[in-house]
This record gives sequence, structure tokens and C-alpha cells, in this order.
Amino acid sequence: MSAGGALRLVLGDQLSHHLPSLRGLDPARDVVLMAEVMGEATYVPHHPQKIAFVFSAMRHFAGELRARGVPVAYVALEDEGNTGSLDGELRRAIDRYQPARVELTFPGEWRVWKQMRDWQRTLPIPVEVREDDRFFCSIARFRAHAQGRRQMRMEFFYREMRRDHGVLLTGEGEPEGGQWNFDAENRKRLPKGLVPPPPFRVEPDAITAEVLALVARRFGQHFGSLDGFAYAVTAADATRALDHFIRHGLADFGDYQDAMAMGQDTLFHSILSPYLNAGLLDPRAAVAAAEAAYGQGKAPLNAVEGFIRQILGWREYVRGIYWLNMPEYAQGNALAAHRPLPAFYWTGETDLNCLAQVIGQTRRTAYAHHIQRLMVTGNFALLLGVEPAEIEEWYLAVYLDAYEWVELPNVHGMVMFADGGYLASKPYAASGKYIDRMSDYCRHCRYDVKQTEGPDACPFNYLYWNFVAENAGALRGNPRMAMMYKGLDRMSEEKRAAVRRDAARFIAGQVAGYGEG
Repeated sequence: MSAGGALRLVLGDQLSHHLPSLRGLDPARDVVLMAEVMGEATYVPHHPQKIAFVFSAMRHFAGELRARGVPVAYVALEDEGNTGSLDGELRRAIDRYQPARVELTFPGEWRVWKQMRDWQRTLPIPVEVREDDRFFCSIARFRAHAQGRRQMRMEFFYREMRRDHGVLLTGEGEPEGGQWNFDAENRKRLPKGLVPPPPFRVEPDAITAEVLALVARRFGQHFGSLDGFAYAVTAADATRALDHFIRHGLADFGDYQDAMAMGQDTLFHSILSPYLNAGLLDPRAAVAAAEAAYGQGKAPLNAVEGFIRQILGWREYVRGIYWLNMPEYAQGNALAAHRPLPAFYWTGETDLNCLAQVIGQTRRTAYAHHIQRLMVTGNFALLLGVEPAEIEEWYLAVYLDAYEWVELPNVHGMVMFADGGYLASKPYAASGKYIDRMSDYCRHCRYDVKQTEGPDACPFNYLYWNFVAENAGALRGNPRMAMMYKGLDRMSEEKRAAVRRDAARFIAGQVAGYGEG
């Protein structure tokens, strides 16, 4: 680096050659800083596969920059002198390279943004933070959408995004197929005999093998296994993963995106969110590939629209919610839920087969699809009345694609209804009937999903009605809960007493750390 150059810090979820803070880089004057630090690996006890994925992807990205002639100051986790924090490594690099300024891209998490603002105030040189334009919707654009709205609804935002970006529109600017949303067609159970495609896999290369050994050595005590790690860690392989999904998964994704099945970890899901959220895959490329498949007649509209809605709609929406409302958003607890997270979320040891399946899969792969997260692990935490912060930390810790900007609104608003209906119009609470309808989990469970009371009844059944009763003060006035409260009001006093008794017994066992579950 020569006098007047810039130090450009690239974070582990910013691994894109189109990153704003890399634009205009002068290899003769500038240096890119990348650092593996304990602070980022342990602010929650991340799944070992998450740490391995990020560290390996960072090392590969640094290699690609160097191959392009870009000077990279790379700090590995066990390098001598590593301070263990982004702040310490940035200050060390400033002392070493004496840059004229620091260039950053806006981060994905509030705690890192707070650090960046501190750097702007305390560092002896200018610190420029550039907007992260890798998203479809800028924060300013989302703020304009939210102006004057007391409640936020993804559907209206999603339609605006479709129009803004000309996605799945006819020549007249109307939605393809005559409607914006085909979600009602995407709720089929996996039929017998339909075999999903194998997930895309990448065998670890020498860099990844070295990282896996490091993570096993330093983070082996964290929840999760490293066995079978096969995620893409480069942009080239992430693009291959997208191509694999478009060819083999997209056509059936729509029909079966809500299905769950034992022995089928991925079904027809894309498993692209880790690559999108780390910067290895451009969301515009993913949307364009799906839209092209529809145009070429390779995938039906309900599948293509459902996939695009997750990226152009939901992903952008939750990011907007996060940055519009943080840090206060994380403090809400509209249902006054304060029970502890059951210990089995960290062990997977439970008689509830649906939870054992999803948590076991999460332990093995650091992945579960959205219905497994929302309607199994999430629904159970909601019905049980778990403290929102505890289940939020769990989701942030155990999933490969979890960063707070996407995890927190999903769990706080969608799963736990802790924002009181700001993000979702009603709690996603369901009895065991939903899980039985969408999966084969209940057939192999010690509990009977058809029983509603007693020690052999599915706990989801009585916990559901207990949840409805416990939260009547907060939820009875919600129009979308009217049928539930009519059902509660018709219930006999004997039945209500059985619900209270069974729920109290089960909850006491969870809080004590033993018993059913």
C-alpha cells in the first residue's frame, strides 16, 4: 500500500466481487483486510458447519482476490497476534498499513453496524460505509414503502418489488397467470413413490479440509456435527448449486415446498440461502434463472412464483423490517412468553418424533427448510410460551444461513408473534393435525396425534388449545383468530380442564428439564 491508499474490510457474509467497498480498488495503493476472529465465531455458539462454511469461503475468496492481483491482508484464526475481534484486527491493520481511509460495506447485523459507527467516531482516519446494493430493495426504498403503515404485510411489498423489477409480469404489467401469489397451490404432501433429487454436494478441497480440522479442534463442543460437510464455498460452485436446483428441483418445488418426510432432508428445496446470505450467489441471478425456466417451459408458474417470492419478497421484506425497527424490535414480547427453551433443542433427545427429526437433521446438516423451522421447532416454542430471546439465539446458532437481519424478524415476528402482529397477521400456531397432514412424522411417534388428552396424546394438541386460552387477552380481538376462539368457547368445561391439566403437566416437565419430550 502506498500513501493515500484505502484499507477495505470485507466481512464473512460479504464474499462478492461486486461488493460496493471493493469498487474502484487500486491494487497499487489499496489493501483488502479479511479476518477470522473468535468474536464472530462465538457471539452465539454457531454450528460447526456454519463456522467451517464461512471460514473456508473467506479463504477461497481471498485466494480469488489475490489471483486478480489484489493485495489481501488475511488473518487466520490461529495466527499469532490475532486479537479475536474485528475492532482489534482493523486497528492492527491501520497501524501496519497506515491507510488514508477505511472503506466498508453496510453490514447485515445491528451489532456490527454499531461497531462501524464507533469506528467513524474514534479512528484517526475517515471511515466510509457504502450502501449494500446487492439487495433488490434499498433501506430507503423500504422506508418509503413503510411510511404511514401501522402493520406491515409482505404481500403488498412483494407486489411492489415485482413491479419495480419487472419480474413475472406480462407485457401489460400484470402478473403472469393472472394472480400475484400461488401459495394455495403449494401445500401438497409428498406422495409415495416420488423420489426427490439428491442435494448438490461439493467434496471438500484442501482448503476446506484444513478449515474442518481447525473447526473440529476449536469448536467441537458446539451443537452440531461436521461429518459429511459438502457445501459450496466458492461463487462458481454456488452457481452450480443454482443450476442443479433449476434443473432438478424447481419443477416440483412449488407443489411440495411445505411437505416434510422422514429420511428426506432437502426434498425439492434449493438450499441456496447460505450462498445468497454469504454473498457467494447474487439474488438477481437466482430470480432470473427461475424466471427463465418458466419462460422456457421447464417449470410451472406455481413453483417459479413460490421460489421467487421467497427471494424477491420474503428475504427483502424481513431485511427491511429489521433495519427499519432495530434495535428496539428485538425487545418486544407481545405475548409475555417467558418459559425456558427445552433442553432437547440442544440435544435432539425427545420422544416427539417431529422435533427429533428436525433437530436431528439440523445437528447433522445445519439445515432445515422453512416449514420445518416454522411449523415444527417454531410452532412448538410458540405453543410452549418460550422466551423469544432464547429461541432466537437457538435459530441464530444452529443454521448455516442464519444472520441476524434475516433470522430475527423471521423468529421474533413470524414464529413467536413477539411483535404483536406487526410482521405477521396472526400467530402460526397449529395442533398436531397440521404436522400429520404435511408429513409422515406422526406415524412413527410415541404419541398419538389423534388423541387430544391424556399421557399418550400428541402434546401439540393440548398445547395448542392451552396457547389459545392463555393468550385470549392478546389475541381474541384478532379477526384471523376468530374461528379458534369460537372453538374454545364451544369447548366444555371438562375439556378445558383436561387441556389445562395436560398442558401444565407437560410444561412442568419441560421446565424441570425432564419428563415427556
